[in-house]
Amino acid sequence: MKVEVEAIEGCKRRLAVEAPADVVQQAWERAYGRVQKQARLPGFRKGHVPRSLVKVHFAADVRREVAEHLIPDVYRRALDEARLEPVNEPDLQDVTLEEGAPLSFVALVEVKPEIALAEYKGVEVRHTPRAVTGDELDEALAHMREQQAQFVAVERAAARGDLLVTDWTLTLEGREPSSQQGHQFVAGDASVLPEIDAAVVGMRAGEEREVGVRFADDHRREELRGKSGQARVKVVEVKEKVLPALDDEFAKSLGELETLEALRAEVLRQLEAHRAQEEKRELQDKVVDAVLATHAFAVPEALVMRQVGHQIEHARESVRRQGLDPDRLPWDYPKLLGELKPGAEKAVRRALLLDAIAEREGIVPTDAQVEAELQQLAAASQRPLPAIRRMMEKSGDLATLQRGLRDRMTLDMLVENARITE
Repeated sequence: MKVEVEAIEGCKRRLAVEAPADVVQQAWERAYGRVQKQARLPGFRKGHVPRSLVKVHFAADVRREVAEHLIPDVYRRALDEARLEPVNEPDLQDVTLEEGAPLSFVALVEVKPEIALAEYKGVEVRHTPRAVTGDELDEALAHMREQQAQFVAVERAAARGDLLVTDWTLTLEGREPSSQQGHQFVAGDASVLPEIDAAVVGMRAGEEREVGVRFADDHRREELRGKSGQARVKVVEVKEKVLPALDDEFAKSLGELETLEALRAEVLRQLEAHRAQEEKRELQDKVVDAVLATHAFAVPEALVMRQVGHQIEHARESVRRQGLDPDRLPWDYPKLLGELKPGAEKAVRRALLLDAIAEREGIVPTDAQVEAELQQLAAASQRPLPAIRRMMEKSGDLATLQRGLRDRMTLDMLVENARITE
């Protein structure tokens, strides 16, 4: 078999492949056999059509069988011979496939770049760790109070931040009126149409008001986009938010802590742990950016687009979890591509460089390290460890976990060897 490899540009390679006529003929014979077993013609039982008639009546089926089996096989053998590992499916061109003649085709593929590693240990970065401030602690405690807030009915006009109980009737052009009773929302939180949100401020329980409304052109419900009409809103009840006092009783209401000081200490501990993780990620990013700055290499377009595809699918899945159909939303995919591609390219460059460094350093997670990761997943999902392992092996996620662990080990090594100044 003849295989010629030509570097086109960047990570693209052109494989010119030719398989000898005898290999092609063997594939044709096997294809005749497979097609003959399934062939049907009047006057013959299934599988008993003569070879001569198979050649006449089922030539297209035989050729398709040869193409589906022979071309992938020859392509795999060509990759082995050329020692290439493509990152995408081949673009096959100029395919010549005839019985009794050599098979030839051109395959355009992309491969991982060969990274000439420069110095990656001892890079200089500036990083100043940030301590948790008293204001951040107070803000966290205030958020906890908000979560424990209660709404109490009041005899006054509604203000922003009040919880309102309302009855309303909505009449839109070309649609039957729709009504709802007991609908609750917080005034000013933008959970209802802005015209209604503005109208209820200043109203008292028992008062009614009619306002014109218009749905946005990009509203999540397609049938309502751009629709105008009237809304009659009645305020049934006004409730004021009441925050609990920040004292020992508040601390006790949250669980096992007995005093406000104990609560403050625990919240501070959690904030500091979270900040430590943030600082670690930020320092890792700075070190990797510094290493990337000294390494120039091409990036396969296929890997970049795959990364973009993952991010778009993640966004679509987020929409699904909100109960919406992503196919009914007005996605601007060209705009998304333009916004996501730079970040995706950087992510791919980072992954490729970490792979190259890990290979140079011989960084490989031990069985014990992988087992520890699996045990954490099993504990988090409350499933038996063997079941988690089987599931991840079957789905391919175990290999992903191992790669992620290797990346973390590589990042730790780079940070340990970096020169960090504050």
